[in-house]
Amino acid sequence: MATSAYKMAEGGYQVGDTASDFKLKNVNGQMVSLRDQKDAKGFIVTFTCNTCPYSKLYEDRLVQLHQKYAAKGYPVIAINPNDVTVSPEDSFAHMQKRAKDKKFPFVYLQDETQEVAKRYGATRTPHVYLLTRAGQELQVSYIGAIDDNSGDPEKVQKRYLETALDHLISGKPVPQTSTKAIGCTIKWRNNS
Repeated sequence: MATSAYKMAEGGYQVGDTASDFKLKNVNGQMVSLRDQKDAKGFIVTFTCNTCPYSKLYEDRLVQLHQKYAAKGYPVIAINPNDVTVSPEDSFAHMQKRAKDKKFPFVYLQDETQEVAKRYGATRTPHVYLLTRAGQELQVSYIGAIDDNSGDPEKVQKRYLETALDHLISGKPVPQTSTKAIGCTIKWRNNS
């Protein structure tokens, strides 16, 4: 499928673009940046939240992806971009509780200003950006959905993200670089 088949938000990253670093607060209170994780070969950057039914359906799959791929150099970086005035249950305190209750093995960051989500061009939760290290830079290798069945992990036919990761790890080109992210729209701050 052509990369341009699923055009991202105006100004958002496209496959092949270089992703810039960010520094966001993790649920443990520490600031996290991609640059700090020098051993990583890339990252599974996932815009997600506490409240979206789709995001909740994918939480266990994100845990499994992190457990499978972090050791291979591709940890999950979960980012909550939702505005808390629009979605109060996406507050930092609720994020901390969700991460603890679900025993997230990955970082769960708050994008309080929504600048990172805007820079990436994320529009939904969950919305995945697979980044791969190319020298000192991080290149976008895949954008879109985790798989083709949000409702039932047992009925997944196509594991888009895993296929992309497996190809990257084995040095092969990613066969499908973009899919349409399925989920709730990001709750943007009202700028009026």
